Amino acid sequence: MMQEDRTTWRLGWRGGLFLAALAIWFGSANLCLAAANSGTCATDPQSRQLDFWLGHWTVSAPGGSRSATSKVSLALDQCLLVENWNGGRGHSGENMFAYSPEDKSWYGMFADNKGRAHIFTQGKVASGVAEFEGISHGANGEAVLNKVTITRISSDKVEQIWQKSTDDGARWTTEFRGEYTRADR
Repeated sequence: MMQEDRTTWRLGWRGGLFLAALAIWFGSANLCLAAANSGTCATDPQSRQLDFWLGHWTVSAPGGSRSATSKVSLALDQCLLVENWNGGRGHSGENMFAYSPEDKSWYGMFADNKGRAHIFTQGKVASGVAEFEGISHGANGEAVLNKVTITRISSDKVEQIWQKSTDDGARWTTEFRGEYTRADR
């Protein structure tokens, strides 16, 4: 055999061996991932605790006129709850919440078209009440503790309250209080 043919044959053999090892690795990795994910978010009761908020909503200040809309849906194989809201007057945003079975905690994120983003690193949901907290920073770099509470009032009404504290939770200021009334019934 010529040297060039031997090199091609060796690379072909090694390449085939490499591809076989790669296929075995990917196959076993997929089996491991499938086993790790055998309990899906769709059937995990902890992941379903915030489902009372799913639907289309009109949002107003308590006793006020309905000026905003909200659509709350599931994404990522029902592992992520997403609220798309339109506050009117050109203000819109998204809230995202998910349950992590690894550490048995809820997490969230808020972002709007004004460039604001808040991360909620502590969350708990139980019996129709969800509460999320996270630290952001104010205009002067000061730490601001944010707390969002979502409460199921009835099957057709939910309340959301957003509070902020600049003294590590000793005093809270309500920044937003909205009554969600189901619009899709």
